[in-house]
Amino acid sequence: MTRHVLNPDHRERVVLAAATTRGARGGTNGDRISSSAETPLAELRALAESAGAEVVGEVFQRRSAIDKTYFIGRGKAEELKNEVLATGAELVVFDNDLSPAQGKNLEDLIGVRVLDRSELILDIFAERARTREARLQVELAQLQYLLPRLRRMWTHLSRIRGGIGLRGPGETQLEVDRRVIRDRIATLKEHLSHIEERRSLQRKSRKGAWNVALVGYTNVGKSTIMNRLAGEHLAAEDRLFATLDATTRRVDPGGGEEILLTDTVGFIRDLPHHLVASFRATLEEVIHADLLLHVVDVSEPAHPEQMGVVREVLNDLGVRETPVLHVFNKVDRVPAAERAGVRARVLAEYDDAVVVSAIRPRGLAALTGALDRLLREGQVHVHVTLPAGAARTLSRLHELGEVLSRRFTEESIEVELRVRPEVAARLETEGIRIRSGR
Repeated sequence: MTRHVLNPDHRERVVLAAATTRGARGGTNGDRISSSAETPLAELRALAESAGAEVVGEVFQRRSAIDKTYFIGRGKAEELKNEVLATGAELVVFDNDLSPAQGKNLEDLIGVRVLDRSELILDIFAERARTREARLQVELAQLQYLLPRLRRMWTHLSRIRGGIGLRGPGETQLEVDRRVIRDRIATLKEHLSHIEERRSLQRKSRKGAWNVALVGYTNVGKSTIMNRLAGEHLAAEDRLFATLDATTRRVDPGGGEEILLTDTVGFIRDLPHHLVASFRATLEEVIHADLLLHVVDVSEPAHPEQMGVVREVLNDLGVRETPVLHVFNKVDRVPAAERAGVRARVLAEYDDAVVVSAIRPRGLAALTGALDRLLREGQVHVHVTLPAGAARTLSRLHELGEVLSRRFTEESIEVELRVRPEVAARLETEGIRIRSGR
């Protein structure tokens, strides 16, 4: 069951709303706003438009404390109601997470549907989900978010498995819906656990290769970089959350040795925790990576805050020790007169950084050069002796490292190559004759 909260066939007229506590610089649920933007609601506007809505009004408030009943207080809620009436809006979207009671109170007062930030993001993910895994992950996140909010729902969800015949003596429709949702959540978790097992087996089969994962805020150009490096045409659009599925491809950075490059879902401020939990199997690719390419939109004024969001999500996933190469993308969008200064500033601030433009012909040269350098830095020089007929193993050595020379005799194949230390250790455990040194 994928529940869309916005009508995909109709551009709903939407009023945006948000509140932040005075002096707050961090946290969630109302105490942080984007400093990026021309308006505090710029990112929410982009999310709403990405979901297909037409934004017709905005209401923003700074408060000393969040109101428990209406989140923004009764007076501001009345102002929001008047804005809805004046614009003919059909929907209100908050840039904060609302409690079930706050959502219901606002809907009763204003007279139209009220969504919070998490519901909107979940709806966008539901629209973008293409593969079976992504659809299961999004549905699980939606149901987990929905369960405590059933009381304010206008429609029943028993159509997941049908309501008639499921009711026990004296059981209410609300209790039926809750039971059906809990059963569906259990089923989804079981399906996703099987997918996670398959992913684990795939990772084991790739053991020995250098695994690199693209991470970053949504819409910073990760998929475009993936396409350029892999020479493919995977989905890449200039919109939020264009990519949900982790995609892995073999890529040659330019030195003759291939790496495994994985594109991952983009992050965003206040990403719903249910969504992070549901996508954990996909994000395992990040956890097991040997190197992270943290892609940043250098043309975005708020990119330092966006980088902080990415670091927070990575910390939540337990990714703290993995080496990171910062890839400052979209330098082509920086005004020409400012590019040299921007390039000098980020390279001075980050030792492990490159500045690129994924859409320019030679725009990724700095990235491929850095990848090739990092790959070689961690390698050891070894000699491998193979039986004379081991052509398949020889071909595999070309995939696992950089073959420097080969010498064929009647009884053996002598190979000189550079590989990562763990690859050399793995070859030894497989019974392959190997010695180190030049």
